[in-house]
Amino acid sequence: MRNTGAFTFLAWGGFVIAVLAEYIGLSTLEEPLYVKGYYAIAGAFLIVSCFVLQKTIRDNEEDNYHTNADA
Repeated sequence: MRNTGAFTFLAWGGFVIAVLAEYIGLSTLEEPLYVKGYYAIAGAFLIVSCFVLQKTIRDNEEDNYHTNADA
């Protein structure tokens, strides 16, 4: 395994806290529904783009490792 259980828990815990904080912030925001929707979509896009970036970086690093190991 690459990561310890503590690190995995910390990563998931931080993610859950961030999503809950965004939800609480949106629910207490005193703006029209379309403004809340805009912020919700922007937050969802940010989450998805973080996952894609993380996967891309990991895949590139694994490719570099395997390329260097074969040489």
